[in-house]
Amino acid sequence: MSRTSTNRINGAALNLAVAVLGLLALSACTTAPGIPTRAVAVGASAAMPCDALPARFSFAGTRFLSAQRVEAGQLKLPGIAQPMPEHCVVKGLMNERTGPIDGKPYAIGFEMRLPTAWNGRFFYQANGGLDGFLVPAYGEILGGGPTSNGLLKGFAVISSDAGHAFDRSSPIGGATYGLDPQARRDYGYNAVAQLTPMAKALILAYYGKRPDTSYLVGSSNGGRHGFVAASRLPREYDGILVSTPGYRLPRAAVAQLWDAQQFAKIAKVDTTTNRPNLRSAVPPADMALLARSILARCDALDGLADGIVSNLQACEAAFDIGRDVPGCAAGEAPAGQCLSSAQKTALANVMAGPKDRNGAPIYAGLAWDPGLAGRDWAEWKFVNSVGPRDAVALGFVMTTPPSSPAILTGLGNTLIDYALNFSLDTDLPKINATSGAYTESAMSVMTPPDATMREFVGNGGKLLVTHGSADPVFSVLDSIAWYEAFRRAHGAAADHHARLFVVPGMNHTRGGPATDQMDMVEALIGWVEQGRAPDAVVARARGPGSAVPNPEVPAEWSATRTRLLCAYPRVARYYGADPEAASSFSCTAP
Repeated sequence: MSRTSTNRINGAALNLAVAVLGLLALSACTTAPGIPTRAVAVGASAAMPCDALPARFSFAGTRFLSAQRVEAGQLKLPGIAQPMPEHCVVKGLMNERTGPIDGKPYAIGFEMRLPTAWNGRFFYQANGGLDGFLVPAYGEILGGGPTSNGLLKGFAVISSDAGHAFDRSSPIGGATYGLDPQARRDYGYNAVAQLTPMAKALILAYYGKRPDTSYLVGSSNGGRHGFVAASRLPREYDGILVSTPGYRLPRAAVAQLWDAQQFAKIAKVDTTTNRPNLRSAVPPADMALLARSILARCDALDGLADGIVSNLQACEAAFDIGRDVPGCAAGEAPAGQCLSSAQKTALANVMAGPKDRNGAPIYAGLAWDPGLAGRDWAEWKFVNSVGPRDAVALGFVMTTPPSSPAILTGLGNTLIDYALNFSLDTDLPKINATSGAYTESAMSVMTPPDATMREFVGNGGKLLVTHGSADPVFSVLDSIAWYEAFRRAHGAAADHHARLFVVPGMNHTRGGPATDQMDMVEALIGWVEQGRAPDAVVARARGPGSAVPNPEVPAEWSATRTRLLCAYPRVARYYGADPEAASSFSCTAP
């Protein structure tokens, strides 16, 4: 997709006035005639004591490690006012085995939390990163500083480590499992496929009935899990909610390394390591200048200069780094006052995205948004790209055959060396390669076989996608390109099954100068069970005084600023009244 193609998408104008009552909730919806919906879920109570569950339940290849009752009020989580309800927490393992290549033990570790008073719904909590950790199954509802979770709402929730445990003894930590072909498959798609029927059977055993509706929720790699589940398990989930979906994860990781190479060309050399210090390429003051320049060109395109670029499509067409950012004269570069021509070139390359030798895009470029001055943007571009995330992931999980951990013990060889020497000519093909025991490529196990999700749509499934416009690792433009392809594939039916919400200013999953606190789970339930398709959702800033403050909320904003998030391609446009309230905006065509 070209940078201006989003401008060619037109939608009928929709005027919407929203009363904001201090809730993060669905603010507008439409009900599509003739579109089937699931029945509203009916709750139930536990039919047996928690500690009796291991003795009364069995499932092929599954072993319980523990089952423990948690009393109401015993567990309280940061940022959530209400304590967790009474529930049963179960931990176990599936498909225990020994890896034939590395001789290490493997299993799909899982945790389920089953509220005594159940709402009749199942919640698969898809975790992020390289997985490998058994995150508590609270039912993370995404966004910044969530005020509730799935468990508190009454869902039966499961989480998992996706088939491997983080190896703290290895120099590549969470990526050691990449040496095991089955562990790659479990991470890519098989853990969700194995755990889903087991979890539903466990729910039946504990409550005496199966879930009426099933939901999968995840961000980043968890968003990738959501896209893959919609494609591979089209009948298992009624609704899927994903944020910042890395559904083309190997390609995004390649882009990260390529971006690091662009910044390395202009970075100062660290005298301790004798390698480029990427943070020196575009220091924070210079990134702040770039953000101010984007605001100067694009802020008012939505009708109000408020520090938020809501009309992303218009900004992509309007902003030009060469013209709109002050340039430094030769030999002078005052911090935060101008960018050198080399800095402009590196940033322009990064924002345009990598291309192969034939000029074909390898991954989408990034959007011009003031949130690129955010701390998370810098962390991903200048640290994670050459170390603990992307270099490790590509070297040991996402290329075939995987690199040997021995490369890190060679003289002077480090992860940054791997990243800065990654070749689009010789290394990029490895994400699609197979070899020996690795009979499935990284792209085949980690991406949805059908990104248009035809069977999921045919089964009436609903998919909500949110994405920050200043996400530094998974591009919002990639999600937009996916959504445009989805709409082309399904025509008029597309809006009945998928909605995309762009969150201006938001970095990777949360943070940045953004209104990033929202409850999309409630919007999804209303769509799946009542047929209320969300047209707009209210999001809130987390300024000083919030339960979990966002330090990047600008001081000039109201600490509780609210904004409309509009279903793409519509954008929030200011029409008058209180500039800090979502009720002063409407969703219109860009």
